[in-house]
Amino acid sequence: MKNTIFIQSRLLLLILTMGFFIFGFIPISQKTDSNKDLIKTSTWYIAGPAVETQEMINAARKNEGIIKVTANNNPIGEIELNVLITSSDSNDGAPTNLSDQSKFVSITYKSSHLIKLQAREGNEEGTGCMHGGSHPRVDILPSPKKFTTIKIPWSDFKQDGLVSGKILNIHNLCKFNFVNYNPVSGATLEIKSVIVQI
Repeated sequence: MKNTIFIQSRLLLLILTMGFFIFGFIPISQKTDSNKDLIKTSTWYIAGPAVETQEMINAARKNEGIIKVTANNNPIGEIELNVLITSSDSNDGAPTNLSDQSKFVSITYKSSHLIKLQAREGNEEGTGCMHGGSHPRVDILPSPKKFTTIKIPWSDFKQDGLVSGKILNIHNLCKFNFVNYNPVSGATLEIKSVIVQI
């Protein structure tokens, strides 16, 4: 009888010890994802002389994991593709406060022409995106034949793209605008990922 109680006690102790180790270390073994891929998480919006509509762009994004934009024949005006950092039901929304550990945005893309990437800051009230004026921006160089991945440090985003321009405030980041200011017929932009360090 004593042996049975002793064995049961030892078995219970073994189970509790194993449970402690298994459940106690799960948070350590699970990697917390501090990156956010805007292709996967957010609705994209399009304006200007593009073949694709917003519905077509987001259908391809969901089904194929890619954004595709093509300039229509004899395009007039710029093509602007934009996405909020924090997903919203509209093309406006509250800005995102990125952590001090966030250092860059990584983009995998293919483009026939130069793209200006604007980072739009939120308004002072913290309720939406600032409209009008210029925004901190960088150039995304053409890569017409193959997909290229670039990492752009936040410190590269400067007002009007000027060397002496004011640097982007990452604690008040609303959205990205991918802009082709001078599209030609058939100009293309494809984006596979836009990864933000949160």
